[in-house]
Amino acid sequence: MAERTWRPDGPYDMRRSLEVMGRGARDPALMALRDGTVWRASRTPEGPASVRLRQTPAPAGAGRGDGPAGEVVATAWGPGAEWLLRRLPELLGAGDRPDDFVPRHAPVADVWRRHRGVRLIRTGLVMESLIPSVLEQKITVEEAFRSWRRLLLRFGEPAPGPAGVVPEGLRVMPDRRTWSLIPSWEWHRAGVDAKRSATILRAVRLAPRLEEAGAMPLDLAIRRLCAVPGVGPWTAAETLQRSNGEPDAVTVGDLHLPSQVGWTLAGEREADDARMLALLEPYAGQRYRATRLIRMAGRRPPRREPRRRHWDIARL
Repeated sequence: MAERTWRPDGPYDMRRSLEVMGRGARDPALMALRDGTVWRASRTPEGPASVRLRQTPAPAGAGRGDGPAGEVVATAWGPGAEWLLRRLPELLGAGDRPDDFVPRHAPVADVWRRHRGVRLIRTGLVMESLIPSVLEQKITVEEAFRSWRRLLLRFGEPAPGPAGVVPEGLRVMPDRRTWSLIPSWEWHRAGVDAKRSATILRAVRLAPRLEEAGAMPLDLAIRRLCAVPGVGPWTAAETLQRSNGEPDAVTVGDLHLPSQVGWTLAGEREADDARMLALLEPYAGQRYRATRLIRMAGRRPPRREPRRRHWDIARL
């Protein structure tokens, strides 16, 4: 067991900052408990690790507004514990520069005012974000979350740490060899089609080269990831938002984001990627942060038809 404490230099909301790492409420690799504790299981370059994160209460009248926040206490177990703790401040958003952001629209300014403690996290682990992002291609997030959960519970390993302390069901994602040995029928049972599973297998074979993208500038990192057949700009942006904490890694090619941006910023319901990028131009350099705030605002154009039924290929 190892421990480290980090004190934010301004307002900080740990749970909101870390929630982007989670793949649904039942993600086996990230658990947010009712007592405010966040547990994370990770496969680091030095081996698997689990970490428990607790934020102490902020001084009276401070924390999520403009005042100082309570410190974060991290306790880690496993061969990768020291690696995780060395990178703890980066993971929690110490390298983020939220003061560079200037809201240009009233809805964005309102969310920004209420959530100044949300930071962009940086895990430094590319594959950890790339694989679940590939699973989310061309399907609903609910389907992708089910696939991720089944694969981790079936092929991941229990998070290191003492029984009775580490939450039951916390899992470290499979290593490269295990990913490569998953049979085709297990991918099918997890609801993953051949195209996405093939993309993951190609990425796993190239994992050392792809992990290098975690220290690259945004344009070079996108180029490195998109060199893998099956990985496009959407998947690359979704990955680098988490692994690199890139404030400008805007997601293009998303089914819902353009209309949400168009509706929130201009009252338009038919915005496409080109229109979304035009509306986000005032936020150049901070477009991912802007879209995250827009998602947090929760404004969406009214539905014109019922939600479509999606077929689970695992049942076929």
